[in-house]
Amino acid sequence: MKFERYHIAQEIKRNLDGMGFKKPTDIQYKSIPSIMNGEDVLAIAQTGTGKTAAFAIPIINRIHKHKTSKRVYGITCIVMVPTRELAMQIGEVFATLAKHTRVKVYALHGGVEQDPQIKNLQDGLDILITTPGRMFDLIHQKYIDLKRIRTLVIDEADRMLDLGFIEDITFIKKMLPRRHQTLFFSATINQEIKKLAYSQVKSSAVRIQISPEDPVSKNVTHYVMFVEMDDKRFFLKEFVGENPDSKIIVFVRTRVRAERVARTMEHFEISTMTIHGEKDQDDRFEVMKQFKEGTCNILIATDVSARGIDIPDVNYVVNYDLPDIPENYVHRVGRTGRGFNKGSAISFCSEGEKGLLADIQQLLKKEIKVLHINKEEYTETISTLGDEDKLKALMDDHEAWLKKKRKKKKRKRGN
Repeated sequence: MKFERYHIAQEIKRNLDGMGFKKPTDIQYKSIPSIMNGEDVLAIAQTGTGKTAAFAIPIINRIHKHKTSKRVYGITCIVMVPTRELAMQIGEVFATLAKHTRVKVYALHGGVEQDPQIKNLQDGLDILITTPGRMFDLIHQKYIDLKRIRTLVIDEADRMLDLGFIEDITFIKKMLPRRHQTLFFSATINQEIKKLAYSQVKSSAVRIQISPEDPVSKNVTHYVMFVEMDDKRFFLKEFVGENPDSKIIVFVRTRVRAERVARTMEHFEISTMTIHGEKDQDDRFEVMKQFKEGTCNILIATDVSARGIDIPDVNYVVNYDLPDIPENYVHRVGRTGRGFNKGSAISFCSEGEKGLLADIQQLLKKEIKVLHINKEEYTETISTLGDEDKLKALMDDHEAWLKKKRKKKKRKRGN
């Protein structure tokens, strides 16, 4: 069934057509009718399945049809998300789908000045996409009124749980009108997520699970290479060299590791950018803008920043470090193979990470295909790609840079 046959506003149909969306994905096909009927929804769907549009389309349609003009009477929908990047990106999707309609959308998040945000709130809006922290600040300052809320969306609920936002969600629920619709979306499901979900939605909620046997998108092909920890840099260099025009996200465990890998790639004359929790909002925004536009095609990221990355044409995800939590693998590889696109995930697994690999395979309920490297190829890769003396000097230089940065932070705290 194509979108043109749905009972939604013509303006939204034109916007969908402009975005290249001709027919709904599985999650959209199963969610949209229930949401349009005003039912609570509990949906488990991987990142990249089109879940943002699954709730954005019916919400925008309902508000547009109930309004006779662009005049705003107050916020009627709140979309709660865990990160600033996600707030901005979901805001973009909503804004695109709401073009030429009577619906006003705004994304609110921390890391920027409050005054412009307060002005937007005072000017009036229908849909607020927001992170918990900044929303609570402005609720307490009485700039956000929840009396008219008809729909609450909790997106990336599993990540909200990881970041400790349960109390925030519960608090918001208590402040909303008794009769409201709750839409609960999560990429993964476990006992904690179930407990949170059942505490938020009505017992009559429609339950939707996409690909229950496979927690990751079918569009993603998975590979693993067994590589020693100290040799990973050489194999990353080789992989990037073999895919010069591809958009690649490289995942590491820590921000120190991210900067170290970036400087190593710089040594190999490979241009990269990093994104992690230590970067300020302006830097993060600029990095995402350049990566999205293709100014730089290699992004090195941590798990903290991963959930805010929504780039439609990522070709490869490289797990430079395997994640400590198996569910984070799902979120990482969800950056590629989005919508109807194909993608690949390549993991570098050291001897000490084989236990993590086993946990990931247990979650996926299948073994990941091994890319075998014979001894000759392995030796050639690590012997021809670098001058060890230069590399050691680079690492020493990086350690000195980190110490200098830490000293600066201490001086700032002392001021």
